[in-house]
Amino acid sequence: MMEVQYDHLIIYGNSSLNVMYDQISRSYTHGVMGNTPWCKLDKVKFICVVPGYDRHFRITEYFGIENVCVPMREDGPDMDMVEKLVAEDASIKGIWCVPKYSNPTGNSYSDQTVRRFARLKSAAPDFRIYWDNAYTIHHLYDTDQDHVIEILAECKRAGNPDLVYKFASTSKVSFPGSGIAAMAASLNNLEDVRRQLKVQTIGHDKVNQLRHVRFFGDIHGMVEHMRKHADILRPKFEMVEQILDEELSGLEIAKWTCPKGGYFISYDTMDGCAKDVVRRCAKAGVTLTPAGATYPGGKDPHDANIRIAPSFPPLSDLEVATKILCLCTKLSAIRRLLNEPVQETPEP
Repeated sequence: MMEVQYDHLIIYGNSSLNVMYDQISRSYTHGVMGNTPWCKLDKVKFICVVPGYDRHFRITEYFGIENVCVPMREDGPDMDMVEKLVAEDASIKGIWCVPKYSNPTGNSYSDQTVRRFARLKSAAPDFRIYWDNAYTIHHLYDTDQDHVIEILAECKRAGNPDLVYKFASTSKVSFPGSGIAAMAASLNNLEDVRRQLKVQTIGHDKVNQLRHVRFFGDIHGMVEHMRKHADILRPKFEMVEQILDEELSGLEIAKWTCPKGGYFISYDTMDGCAKDVVRRCAKAGVTLTPAGATYPGGKDPHDANIRIAPSFPPLSDLEVATKILCLCTKLSAIRRLLNEPVQETPEP
């Protein structure tokens, strides 16, 4: 699943988010491969691709690290901005990435984007790419799938073998709370990590790791298992996309992504309408992710993006909820176009 040799892996417990938190914490207190610990620096920054994953942003925020936003494109982050920031600012120590079926857009990084990442020239010697391949086998279709080239091999080819930490887990594969997580990196990076890890723990849950091996067998068993997930999720995604198209297409008041995998749809209202749409939906009984959640600090400068998660509700509820979303979007857009004041109330 990780697409690397076993000697480039550390297998953990159930949470890849925990692994990423530990990696930031370790860098903050003890530094990266002999470099100055971040806690002893005047300023530390991290690049956040937006809209993106709020839990990534909260980790760096928690450590007082400044999050710097770079926009997400159809083929990945704006690499012109990434390359310029990383090359010119030594206080930038990392970038959060979800390369396949990105949260929330569902877009995947192109081959060119991955190769540009692998060839980054950073001002900071301890700069690292935090490559969270959370949805690596989470396809909705058997044949129409996104494929992202393997980043560690590309970094090695580019002469930057130590540039990346790659994360994944069986979250949304096996049962919640009972999965396993993994990090892949160069041998130099792993030696640095193990120096602290052997103090932190004797070992993770080997019985649960064995349970995964016996249940899935190999990658083919995992692929077959994920086809069952896709059979559940595909109709939900297709229903949401169909209703959005029927209700809103051509009105120029909203746009949305149509991902081939992952767990989210990125939905953009007119600027200044997202909070109002979420508020209206809540009054009608539909709970959405808070507007702005996909930006650091929950602050979307355009007040436009809403992350839609269609995986939980049954189809009948999802149909009603999507129609309510469309109606609330229309009402909010009308108010916006008429320049009427938007009621500001706390979100649920």
